[in-house]
Amino acid sequence: MDYTKNLSDSSPETQSTISGHNSKEQSPSDNDSSLRGLEKSPLESTEEIVTDVRKAKGVSTWKWVLTLITVYVTGALYGLDTTVAADVQGTVLEQFGEPEKLAWIGVGFPLGSVAVILSMGKAYGIFDVKWLFFATAVMFEVGSAICGAAPNMNALIIGRVIAGAGGAGIYLGGLNILSLLSSPRERPLYIAGTGVSWGVGTILGPIIGGAFAESSATWRWAFYINLVIFAVTCPVYIFAIPSLDPQPTLKLFQRLAAVDWLGTVLNAAIYAVWVLALTFGGAEWAWSDGRTIACFVTCGVLIILFGLQQRFKVFTTKAQRIFPAGFLLSRSLVLQHFATACTTTTIFAPVYYIPLFFQFTRDDGAISAAVRLLPFICVTIFCIMFNGTLMPKFGYYQPWYIFGGVMITIGGALMFTVDSTTSASRVYGYSVILAIGTGVANQAAYSVTPVKVAMDPRFGPQMIPDAIGFINMAQIGAAVHALAISGTVFQNLAFQYLQSALAGYGYTDAQLHGAIAGTQSQLLAQATDSVRALALEAIVKAMSRVYILVIVAGGVLLLSSLGMKTEKLFMEMSAGGA
Repeated sequence: MDYTKNLSDSSPETQSTISGHNSKEQSPSDNDSSLRGLEKSPLESTEEIVTDVRKAKGVSTWKWVLTLITVYVTGALYGLDTTVAADVQGTVLEQFGEPEKLAWIGVGFPLGSVAVILSMGKAYGIFDVKWLFFATAVMFEVGSAICGAAPNMNALIIGRVIAGAGGAGIYLGGLNILSLLSSPRERPLYIAGTGVSWGVGTILGPIIGGAFAESSATWRWAFYINLVIFAVTCPVYIFAIPSLDPQPTLKLFQRLAAVDWLGTVLNAAIYAVWVLALTFGGAEWAWSDGRTIACFVTCGVLIILFGLQQRFKVFTTKAQRIFPAGFLLSRSLVLQHFATACTTTTIFAPVYYIPLFFQFTRDDGAISAAVRLLPFICVTIFCIMFNGTLMPKFGYYQPWYIFGGVMITIGGALMFTVDSTTSASRVYGYSVILAIGTGVANQAAYSVTPVKVAMDPRFGPQMIPDAIGFINMAQIGAAVHALAISGTVFQNLAFQYLQSALAGYGYTDAQLHGAIAGTQSQLLAQATDSVRALALEAIVKAMSRVYILVIVAGGVLLLSSLGMKTEKLFMEMSAGGA
């Protein structure tokens, strides 16, 4: 049986839950019927066929269970590695130094992901899903091995980027496997699990990283642990997951020719040069330095070239170009994109800087500081599940975004007021407000966007995979920007504030940079109580300025939500994202 023919209306690239809605035109204002017509999907009639595909491919019950476990575990690892560096950066810097590269420890992983995520989504519609999934898992492990064995900061950064690229592949691969081996009716439940696993991994990353950093295993095992898990799950990749070839008649050279190579390179280069400018600008290079200016100019030129290449389909086709440019004409999709980016921004600033705050002000170790994140973590998880359960049930999505924008703005403003004497209970309370705003809106687009695309006559259900990729890009891209911008703000302002606060004490620039690197620096360890208090006040003040980014994100989210339609959609369970 050729299952690819039966699934022709749902590209094997499907990364979402809600494939299977037809594009029957209906007025969005018809709250009682706006999407009821979509419930009778062309794929509903193939539900038994899809189930038969599992049997025909030899996917027995136990193989299916093992496949599900593997997909969810890899999703959790992808999320975990996105934030695991948050609480190991102090010990890493103590070993390697180079505090000006601090931001790269965190930003390298999502940078690798966002550079390839659009191309990877297209690749799963060209190459055998099983073996591409396996290949990207190997890439992820290679990057993890480089990180664990890194002899210096540069090697660690390179490993993070490689692991990030592989991580994007295994996450999208898992979504494709679940989509291809499940029926439209059961698919939302299975896919929702990937969002939960990624989310749990993301917010538990700092705690796990901190635990390794303080143990005899050292921070290196925060990365080596991926190799152990891969060794356990490798037999599942090879023996339990069936071959899922979306284009069985194509030769290898035809598959390679179908890839938008030029678009892939230009897209990756844009992010790489942009992050290079943000992380080195003001830290290692002056903002007026020719290298910094050259990076910004080069980034602008690359954006123009990428836009022209996609618009005129240079060395690609309309179907194979990696960026779904048509979505930019949809107000709803653009607003969902912005909203997702804003809520993701509010995850990464607290996850990285709340532990750092307690390490500086309370002398917490890595694991103790990470445990301080538990209020933020628990409330975020609860609110994500709360939204994923209730929003599809009642259908209205705009109120969630409005409420989220208000809470994020308030929480960010409160975190901005934190200083070195602020009590732990206040920080917990402020972080909970942020967590509520983030949790109620962060995953909402994965329920809303597929339905909006399916009901739009300009797109239709065949564009649902691209829509999910569009939201994936917002999430991972926001992580890159949040980490790069917050790292730049913290590094630059902390140095400036320390220079001002300690101007009369004769400290060198190297000693000031060392103080930013951690509490074990010579300056903080040997300074008098009065000097240490001045230094900590300067560092915490710089840390609080990071939350300006969160306040802006909350404001943009609120404005975006006010631009959304007040409508009721008949949605499935939230898909969850990367």
